[in-house]
Amino acid sequence: MEAMGYDIEKHHRRSIRMKGYDYSLPGAYFVTLLSLGRDCLFWEIKEGIIRKSDIGKLVNDCWLKIPNHLNDIGFDEYVLMPNHLHGIILIQNSIGKGEAFAETIQSMVDTKSANASPLRPRETQPGSLGAIIQNFKSVSTLMVNKGYFESGNRLWQLNSYERIIRNERELNAIRQYIRDIPHNWELDKENPTNM
Repeated sequence: MEAMGYDIEKHHRRSIRMKGYDYSLPGAYFVTLLSLGRDCLFWEIKEGIIRKSDIGKLVNDCWLKIPNHLNDIGFDEYVLMPNHLHGIILIQNSIGKGEAFAETIQSMVDTKSANASPLRPRETQPGSLGAIIQNFKSVSTLMVNKGYFESGNRLWQLNSYERIIRNERELNAIRQYIRDIPHNWELDKENPTNM
C-alpha cells in the first residue's frame, strides 16, 4: 500500500468558529461533541431498558467534574446521547487551565530556551471554549481508555460543534432542544449538529 502524502485541500480541517471572536469571553456556548465514527458507546439496552452504559457513566462523570478543575465555569442543560453530547457551557470570567494542561504548562516552563517559543501561534488559547473542550475530551478519553480500551484510542471526533448563544430567547430555545432530544433520537442520530 502506497503511503499518502499530506494534501492541504484534503486534510485541512475548516474552522466552524466565528472568525475574530474571542472564545474566552464570558458568555454561554452551545456545544455538541460526537463520538469517533458516531459509534453508540454511551447508552446500552439491557432487558429492554435504555440506560447509560458504563462508558457513558464515566463520560457523564467527567463532564460534571469540569467545574471542579476549571475556575469560573458553569453548566446549564446538557444531555449525553448514545453517540454524542449536547451541552451549554457558561464562561463567567477568566478560567483556569484544567488537569489536561498541567503537564503542558510545566513542560513549557522546563524547556524554555532561546530556540523554543513558549506559546506557538496555533495552540489553543488557555481559558477559551476550545481549551475547555480539549480538556474534557482528553480527560474523558484517558479515563475510558484506562478502563475499557487500549491506551491511545480516540473516543471523540476531532472537531466539535460550537455556537455562541446571543440572547435569552436563543438560550431558552437551546435548553428546550436539549430536553427534547432524548425523545427525538431518531431525528438527532443522523445529524446531531443540525439544530
